Amino acid sequence: MGNEVRVRFAPSPTGYLHVGGARTALYNWLFARNRGGKFLLRIENTDVKRSSKEMEEYIKEAMLWLGLNWDEDIVYQLERLEIYRKYALELVEKGLAYYCYTPPEELQKEGGGVECHEVNPEDYSEKPLAIKFRVPDEGTTEFDDIIRGHIRFKNEDLGDFVIVRSDGIPTYNFAVVVDDHYMGITHVIRGEDHISNTPKQILIYRAFGWKVPEFAHLPMILGPDKKRLSKRHGATSVLEYRDIGILPEALFNFLALLGWSPGDNREIVSKEEMIRLFDLKRVGKRAAVFDLDKLFWINSEYIRMKSDEEIYELALPFMEKAGLVKSDEDREKFKKVVPLLKERVKLLKDFVDLSEYFFKDVEKYDEKGVKKHFKEGVEERLSLLVEKLKAIETFDEKSIEKAVRSLADELGISAAKLIHPTRLAVTGRTFGPGLFELMAVIGKDECIKRIERAIDWIKAQRRD
Repeated sequence: MGNEVRVRFAPSPTGYLHVGGARTALYNWLFARNRGGKFLLRIENTDVKRSSKEMEEYIKEAMLWLGLNWDEDIVYQLERLEIYRKYALELVEKGLAYYCYTPPEELQKEGGGVECHEVNPEDYSEKPLAIKFRVPDEGTTEFDDIIRGHIRFKNEDLGDFVIVRSDGIPTYNFAVVVDDHYMGITHVIRGEDHISNTPKQILIYRAFGWKVPEFAHLPMILGPDKKRLSKRHGATSVLEYRDIGILPEALFNFLALLGWSPGDNREIVSKEEMIRLFDLKRVGKRAAVFDLDKLFWINSEYIRMKSDEEIYELALPFMEKAGLVKSDEDREKFKKVVPLLKERVKLLKDFVDLSEYFFKDVEKYDEKGVKKHFKEGVEERLSLLVEKLKAIETFDEKSIEKAVRSLADELGISAAKLIHPTRLAVTGRTFGPGLFELMAVIGKDECIKRIERAIDWIKAQRRD
């Protein structure tokens, strides 16, 4: 492996891949790509009761959707139990670790805090024995963190800690060291919640005489209220962002900026530029703030950057799932709708709500719009407009605009006094893309039908 940079992402398949884990994976990936190194994936599945194949598949799918491809075969901890046992026994033989008896109720505890004492295994042949690492009573364990600088721990504060539980499963701190050494990991990039684990791991490296990797501990991600990130802040699992219509490039861009800066105030940075510019020394120590509105804005920018054809393909599944697009005719119509709405959507799923009236009859009219635009005399103006529309041979944007504006001139009113009530009649809404463009897409017969229905509705309201 030589001087090659090798980093890893090591999730536990006990839950979904969330924002924090995804950012950790992304920074490892960017670091490896920037240095021309390798990005590896390890599945830490020693928590047999909580780990599942389903979660493993989910994590892999989420990573690949984000574009975080790994370079070598996946390493599975559960397949390596004999290796951990072998190395633990080596430490016992050197006097750097010892057997201890652990009461059954303490078996599940991780790391320090497990109540057990050094025993002779021959005296406990019938009872399961854990193996505990012997920490020096004096001195310090220190390391230089790439992001945080020099960090020092007193050994007396660490205390001896379990490396193999009595059920034969290695603890996190021990398995991680053996695996990282085995995988040739040169840099360990992970969340700051692991800082307290680092001195224990360094002691294990030194006990074996192995080279200690460099460490970089990433800042936490907080919600806008500066509290630990949770679902109430809008944080969710990675593929749930996909399912509401976030583009992978947008989420990648957003996550990269949660703690790292390219060196200027840009908010939109391509993946290629990130690879070129990425440097762990540009990752801040302060917690990053997760802002869902910013993610949605970044997503809207990426949507605008894509071609109409690309957005059509990406948004079509949302339209079909909502039951709006059911036929080839609907699909052709949606192709015309995309350029009208592309500038207005933040999420791909927004197409569903914003384009509903293109595919379904108007069932109700915006209440504020009714009060503002369906005033006395509007039904007469709309009736005159219907006659103008019926006379149009080629029902396109220019012809519709000409009909509307010429009628406004004839009536001596502003075009707006026709445009707003017509929009409300045709779409049920007071906002949206240009009226003439959307009417051309909806079609002549359907527009006339909707305006006539609105006229009848207005008259019925007057009678009531």
